[in-house]
Amino acid sequence: MDPVRSTVRSRDGTVIAFDRVGQGEPVILVGGALTQRTSPQAAGLVPTLAARCTVLNYDRRGRGDSGDTQPYAVEREVEDIDALIREAGGSAYVFGASSGGALALEAAASGLAIAKLALWEPPYSLDESGSHALREMTARIKAALASSHPDEAVDIFMSDGAGMPDEALASLHDMPFWPGLVSMAHTLPYDMAAMGDGMVPRERAASVTVPTLVMDGEASDAEQRAVVQLLAEVMPNAQRRTLRGQDHAADPQAVAAVVAEFLAG
Repeated sequence: MDPVRSTVRSRDGTVIAFDRVGQGEPVILVGGALTQRTSPQAAGLVPTLAARCTVLNYDRRGRGDSGDTQPYAVEREVEDIDALIREAGGSAYVFGASSGGALALEAAASGLAIAKLALWEPPYSLDESGSHALREMTARIKAALASSHPDEAVDIFMSDGAGMPDEALASLHDMPFWPGLVSMAHTLPYDMAAMGDGMVPRERAASVTVPTLVMDGEASDAEQRAVVQLLAEVMPNAQRRTLRGQDHAADPQAVAAVVAEFLAG
């Protein structure tokens, strides 16, 4: 199935680009930091989901072919998802990965017409130390961007946010996809904003009553897995699934298989 490329206009006039592929109930894919609709993390989900659903795989604002109207606010990204839901027919499933999961959770808590919600490891923290670390990383990223060093901003995120060792980070610069990551560096503060104060938003999560699947990887770090368990406990209609052998950078096909099963259930 070949994707149909299209656009939708968000409430503030920003043009949001997306690919539509498949047939069935619509599902909107919300990517995490430094991803766009062509990234393997997003594109890898599409074939499995499109066998059962109509997939709307979009570029978040500031990325790929989408616009980037300023000033930025998380509310504008929620409105982008709302515009896609309206384009899909007025109701949709939503899947969000990593910080995109935090954005998807905020969209559901904001009352958007989301029929089912699936989240992959929203990278919240359980205590103030994590919140402090997020503030420090955000400040360093913004300083690098203000100094016109987007490559440094990506380095900071990969090191402090993703925990990438120095030797792996050095080799990353030689990869063919490195320029694409740098081109999205200016959107890193958007992902930091979507995380709020960095801690699990218990009250917002508890307000989401739609059927929700919260997923983690068996090989992910202990705090990340505890975050997923807490979300499953505080969300009134949530279930948890742990994927064997996976970590935060999970195989998209493995994630998509579980999401497709949940959405079809």
